[in-house]
Amino acid sequence: MMQATPFLLVLFLALGAHSLSAEKCSLTGTWVNDLGSNMTIGNLNANGDFTGTYHTAVSTRKEKIKPSPMLGSQHLPNQLNQSTFGFTVHWTFPESITVFTGQCFVEKDGREILMTMWLLRSYVNTSRDDWKAT
Repeated sequence: MMQATPFLLVLFLALGAHSLSAEKCSLTGTWVNDLGSNMTIGNLNANGDFTGTYHTAVSTRKEKIKPSPMLGSQHLPNQLNQSTFGFTVHWTFPESITVFTGQCFVEKDGREILMTMWLLRSYVNTSRDDWKAT
């Protein structure tokens, strides 16, 4: 069972994910975090909504890890072009859902970085077990 504590997840833009100006943070593309998990975010629609896939490199399950669908929304970039966003991952292997929220930053060297927090909710059989589900 994973302990439910806030976790700072830093996602780095994978090489060659996109070629947009480094002055504007763009979620579209492939991102890899410090643990080797990766996600691919498709194009944002006019409202800032997006879909994609998340492939975790971390699991306590014995099942084969498969990419899982994700659905999210980005606040349209502010004057600094470092927008906030959130997305939900519907895991394909366990009976759980994870929600992420964060902000996209452009570093001085031009690297785009996503800083996020996440919360995992697992299935439990009864409301008495609710305490161990999140």
